[in-house]
Amino acid sequence: MNSLVLKRMALAFALSAPYAFTQAQNKAETALQKFAENYPQEKIHLLFNKDHYVAGENLWFKSFVFEGYNRSNISTSLFVELYDSNKKLLDKKMIPLLKGEGSGSFTLPATLKEDVYFVRAYTTWMTNFSEDFNYLQPITVYNPSSTQKLVENAEKVWSATVHPESGTFVEGIETKFAVRLRSPGSTSTNWNGYVTDSDNPDLHIVKFTGFDKNVGLFNLKPQAGKNYQLTVQDDSGKKIQLDLPTVTSSGLNIQVESNEKSVKYTLRSKNMPAENHPYKILGTINNTLVYKAIISKLSDAQSASIPTDKLINGILRLTVFDNKENVIAERLCFVQPKTLHIKKPSIIPHLNSQEKSANALTIGKESKFESYTVTVLDADSNSPEEENSLLSTFWLSGDLNSPIYKPAQYFSENSNSQALDALLISEKWKRFEWYSIIAGNFPFIKNKPESYISYKGKVLAQGKPAVNSELNLIFKMPDSGLKFHQIKTDNSGFFVLDNLVFEDTMSFSYQLNTGDKSIANSTQVYFQPTFSFVPLKKDLPSISMKLADRIQGEELPAKVTKSISNITFEKFINEKITDIEEVKIKVDRKNKTKMLNDALSSPLFKSMSEMVFDFVNDNTMIGGNNILQWLQGRVPGLQIRSQGANTTATMRGGTVDIFLDEMRTDASQISMLSVSDVAMIKVMRGFFAGSFGGGGNGAIVIYTKRGGITGSVDNGQSKSLNEMKLKGYDKEETFNNTMYKDIQPTDRAKDTRSTLYWNPNLQKDDAGSAKVEFYNNDYSTQFKVIIIGFDQDDNLLYYNENLK
Repeated sequence: MNSLVLKRMALAFALSAPYAFTQAQNKAETALQKFAENYPQEKIHLLFNKDHYVAGENLWFKSFVFEGYNRSNISTSLFVELYDSNKKLLDKKMIPLLKGEGSGSFTLPATLKEDVYFVRAYTTWMTNFSEDFNYLQPITVYNPSSTQKLVENAEKVWSATVHPESGTFVEGIETKFAVRLRSPGSTSTNWNGYVTDSDNPDLHIVKFTGFDKNVGLFNLKPQAGKNYQLTVQDDSGKKIQLDLPTVTSSGLNIQVESNEKSVKYTLRSKNMPAENHPYKILGTINNTLVYKAIISKLSDAQSASIPTDKLINGILRLTVFDNKENVIAERLCFVQPKTLHIKKPSIIPHLNSQEKSANALTIGKESKFESYTVTVLDADSNSPEEENSLLSTFWLSGDLNSPIYKPAQYFSENSNSQALDALLISEKWKRFEWYSIIAGNFPFIKNKPESYISYKGKVLAQGKPAVNSELNLIFKMPDSGLKFHQIKTDNSGFFVLDNLVFEDTMSFSYQLNTGDKSIANSTQVYFQPTFSFVPLKKDLPSISMKLADRIQGEELPAKVTKSISNITFEKFINEKITDIEEVKIKVDRKNKTKMLNDALSSPLFKSMSEMVFDFVNDNTMIGGNNILQWLQGRVPGLQIRSQGANTTATMRGGTVDIFLDEMRTDASQISMLSVSDVAMIKVMRGFFAGSFGGGGNGAIVIYTKRGGITGSVDNGQSKSLNEMKLKGYDKEETFNNTMYKDIQPTDRAKDTRSTLYWNPNLQKDDAGSAKVEFYNNDYSTQFKVIIIGFDQDDNLLYYNENLK
């Protein structure tokens, strides 16, 4: 046997072979290279802020999109949908992705009935492939006002399948068998099985006990002419009998052992046709060729090893082909299941378990890590990461389309590598089929990924397409004011706005660049997004919970009671924060008004008894067209009287002096001045220096909007321009990590939060470390800390442990 082991180059592997093969003998490699280069596969993991919700709460999520074992650069937008148990779409979000990462939230209506809901996530690129690889996660939502409640489905409804290693069962070759359990409800942890043959059904040839709720394993060396049966039973007495595959007189079996130093495989064969030589073994990880061996002649048993220092963690797919490139046998295994190549952060905790106490964690300096995803929960609360973790999505469930009960268990600290291996014996790699791509049948790409948000526009003028024309666009940007952009239409009047990144909506005006006013005034622009949500076609997965009638007055589960109490607590906190913010806004507005007054008023027009109305910084200063009428009712004692063309203003029975931009005028001259033209008004009581011998009844000083001083300079935008709005990314609700920063802790509101800290994008500080600051609730004594990060080379940092 001649073999070539691939050399690791980042996450790619290179292959060079000294063998000269015919074109026909290399069809598999050529097809694989085409598939890997043109049809990369994405997978998604969502981290949720908690494992259950109550109607009326917010659901937060952090998304990770991978292409193989790297964060994906294919997609820049993620579609996330919320379905009920009848597959009715309830809500949908589109969020931006930066190097595969993004975050968002759903607000669960208070009227949402108690049930299991489903969160689906996918990218535009993923819609070109099977829906089986979309992310689809059940979410439990409780609502005590519902007439029905969620309960565990205790009915033992399960099925079993049996899978020989590499898919073959050959006479005289001892073979591993994986037994796979599947259930829509509850499956017993305690189950076992035994093998018999039809000639002697009372004799148990082999016995075994299941590893977990997914899989068990046994070995059997078959004899010719025997018919074997497998009996599987659980501790409740349920029993299933299955026929093992028919024993064949010829065939090939590939047996694999994956340990820390190597992946060793052994080919055991019997009566294989000589005309099928030579045989070829290809090893792939993430649809990339990592190993190749040519076998010129088979013997009864021959072995080889692939050193693990040349590979990475992941599912290795070993496939044996004959000389016509037919698949003879195939086996999946995991590379180094006991040595996961993940980095652990250095953490300096400053923890206090007192009620509502301030806590902090410092993540030590990691030169290549720029940011982290961090969540802190009460240690007694369950996290969705305990069932399906980022690690299990990354290395297992994200690439397999069959349901796996709690796949996170296979990458936990005390994981059973033998159980993981048995699970992979029972699985098949479905990202592609060898026979299909060798035959040239590749996926049809109908949806190509866009760069962030794109819109296609069409311009019409006088009812006809404005072809090869220039269109002026004036965008109203919330942070940077106005932004001007000019585009040119094509031969059909179309244009494209692409690579847009904004939240909620973006307002803009447009005008056709032409001197013909009739054409300009008749211009119409229509937009259509190039992105779209794609309806879910497949059925929702089965779940382990069901609805039952609620008994009035029955006690709620403790976790539901805490979540309901937390809604009341958050409402109390939000009201307090709102009060504080309103005070801050008033103080800030007062400071800005003082700055405006200092900028507009000369020393002669300042007084200790002045009343200032700020039209620049206070958006409540609206209403009415006549400025004097606007003032009446807002200034105590001010009276406005009009008689014909004459208008007078009096205060305390005397005539009030009126100044426009500090120049004396009379009331009739400013009676037509619009509120929209005013920057500031001051009402002066009594004498002031600028009265210049005027009366002592005070004055009204009006300042108009002027460029440079008020910030309200005329932008030159024609009021006749047509305005439009475009829909952007959905805005994420803010998670309050510092509720006691400005509020004194109080016993008036019981703090029952299970999620104490949520930050999908924690940045490092100038010193290179990152600080997590949060407040305890009223009962937690230990904290579950989850930290996820990727460095510049996409190496993974993962931490999920309890601290106290």
